Amino acid sequence: MSVKSLPFRASSANTASSVAEATRSVVREFIAARLAGDTARLVTLFAEEVDWLLAENPAVPWIRPRSTAAECAAQFTELMEHTVPEDARASVDTFLVDGTDAVLMGHVSGTVRVTGKTFEGPFALHLTVEDGRITRHHLYENSLSIARACAP
Repeated sequence: MSVKSLPFRASSANTASSVAEATRSVVREFIAARLAGDTARLVTLFAEEVDWLLAENPAVPWIRPRSTAAECAAQFTELMEHTVPEDARASVDTFLVDGTDAVLMGHVSGTVRVTGKTFEGPFALHLTVEDGRITRHHLYENSLSIARACAP
């Protein structure tokens, strides 16, 4: 087996680094806006059309299909309406960036307001940032734990 090495170009590395830093910056703004509950800022961070993926779960009122910037930003407000804000916890253990893609991994927990039941589990969030706006939001989480907490 032979392996050919590709020519390394400093300008390519600089461009890739710039794209990754731009992605990292937008994702940091996204996290800050989520923490602040700033839905107006979240709307500006999402693209007009977003590739949104969060496993549909009819038992969970804040989990539903979304595709516009306003719908995506509203997810935070809906989550806060249905959960106890003081009990909401999220930690990010890993923050990876490769070009326009970012992956956050961590742990989330909370309490559903109407049932008083708690949920918890790991999550992974895959975001893509293009032209300074989030075009992909794919969230993978412990949906079973959340559904159980929503059940009467």
